[in-house]
Amino acid sequence: MSTATTIENTVRITDTGPALKRIDITIPTAKVNEQIESAFSGLASQAVVPGFRKGHVPRGLLEKRFGDAVLQEARQQLVSQAYQQALEANKIRPIGQPELAPGAVDAELVRGKDFFLSLEVEVMPEFELPAWEGLALRRPILDIEPKHVEEEIERLSYRLGNPAQIEGPFQPLDRMVGKAVVRLKGDDKVFFETDNALSVVPAEDDAGKGPFLGLLVDGLDAILGGKKVGDVVTIQMDGPESHEIIEIRGKPLSVEYTINAAERIAPATREEIASKIGVETVDLMRENLKGVLERRRDDEQRSALRDQVFEQLASKVDFELPARLSEAQVGRDLERQRLEMLYRGTDPEVVESRLAEIRSATADETRRRLKLFFLLGKLAETLGVEATEGEVNGRIAAIARSRGMRPDAMRAELDKSNRVGEIALQIREHKSADRVISKAVISDIPAEKWNEEAQAKTKGMSGTPSTVSTPKKASASKAPAKESKGKSKD
Repeated sequence: MSTATTIENTVRITDTGPALKRIDITIPTAKVNEQIESAFSGLASQAVVPGFRKGHVPRGLLEKRFGDAVLQEARQQLVSQAYQQALEANKIRPIGQPELAPGAVDAELVRGKDFFLSLEVEVMPEFELPAWEGLALRRPILDIEPKHVEEEIERLSYRLGNPAQIEGPFQPLDRMVGKAVVRLKGDDKVFFETDNALSVVPAEDDAGKGPFLGLLVDGLDAILGGKKVGDVVTIQMDGPESHEIIEIRGKPLSVEYTINAAERIAPATREEIASKIGVETVDLMRENLKGVLERRRDDEQRSALRDQVFEQLASKVDFELPARLSEAQVGRDLERQRLEMLYRGTDPEVVESRLAEIRSATADETRRRLKLFFLLGKLAETLGVEATEGEVNGRIAAIARSRGMRPDAMRAELDKSNRVGEIALQIREHKSADRVISKAVISDIPAEKWNEEAQAKTKGMSGTPSTVSTPKKASASKAPAKESKGKSKD
């Protein structure tokens, strides 16, 4: 009776940077030969070559015809197995795909020789989760009053109104589309252009600011107001620090914008709004909208509590981030925030405006988001929190309703861009934060005061202020402040 002998690889792990490990693996000759023979044996049993029966092709002919491909396949199998074994044996949690280590050679597999493999991979940062029970949180309180409902009706009158093509002159809330050519200020080089750049003349209460090409532009009302179709305007802005084009990050940009078409919305009547949202009377519409605003208020209240959880936990721990983690993380973070705002029923134009602010993130803000990504991941792991398939489907259905789409169509759209995982991650983070909130000490604060503090805190900084912004001009509750242990409503 023979006993099989396991052939072990030699593995050496070296820390080469913040959350960065080098993995040096030596695969012994015996294992190399075994893998090569296994690959040729598999080929020999299946290969079909004219003039020979299946499974009876001479070995020499197989090696001549298919040798390179077989060796490449054997190499891929050995590398994959060796890498996975090294990760498991050393409890390494990689981020992304490994790369060839600096100075290493991408060697070929050779029969009768050891195979050397040197990879470098970023890993999950190591840190201790800070204490999370008993955090002191503040909850903004807001009463929904009749005037807030009327303000929502006015907003819907434009959203559900009837668009008509216009030539100009443009006035607030007029929409236009045209060609945008982006250059560095004072440079003739075109960095990118689009024929479908959308813009809206800011409303009178927007302080002249409005989104354009995903960025928030000061003085957009003066630039677009009074213009007409066919006009060419110049828009000045700064490139966001996180932009995919490195050369324009933080640089002053000049955009030549040719207006090709425009439309103006004729506001819908209250009866038309009621009909379009599927209710029989204006009074019933008001009642329904009050419920919508209350739910939106509750969602934003919950969001404010979660933001405090994130901020406090992040302030209690420090660790080095993976130095080479790509800017794709910033993009994923933006997409999660987009989905969250859509889920809360935020108007798409408001979403884009807020994302324009968020996108101009500083390097410090980027690091903060990355830190939260790892911190919340460990929190969820510690709490045993996961997103169920039912929760993911429910969130997709909610987003679909906010966009007037069928859930299956929304799911297909998200699948195409691999964004379903982002929704699952968002749910996991929210559930983890809600667990922390359930153990927190919560004090109520009038929303008006909360918003003032949030705006002061974020002044001059990029990102979305943690404000209770629904309804837009809502007044705060007069209720006195009080404290409760984990009494925050879902």
